[in-house]
Amino acid sequence: MVADLRNREIGFTSIHERLDTTTPGGRLVFHVFAALAEFIRELIVRGIHEGLAAARARGRVGGRPTVATEEVIRAARDLLPDSGRFITSIAKLLGVSPGTLYNHIPDLKELRTGAIPHQFETPAK
Repeated sequence: MVADLRNREIGFTSIHERLDTTTPGGRLVFHVFAALAEFIRELIVRGIHEGLAAARARGRVGGRPTVATEEVIRAARDLLPDSGRFITSIAKLLGVSPGTLYNHIPDLKELRTGAIPHQFETPAK
């Protein structure tokens, strides 16, 4: 961004750091600060990746534990064709969020409308 400003002959001055990119010394200090910031960011990213890899090697998996067990999904599939029940009420009954049902039941909309998903149709003879 600062390079683009310089190409348009616009200077950048930071009052807090007393940095002025309209001077050669100011540009040097600015580039040193930018290089240090990039270096520190890369160290942080590398450390995070190494930490995640070490945790995976120990058998740890990140993220929130899933609440959608096979029993919950099966029960939801049984309740979904009933047009008298709202998805939110089904989710509440099963102790999960509606988003969990949408995420774990790809054919949820077809089940609601009573349409049979293509994967469950029987082939014509």
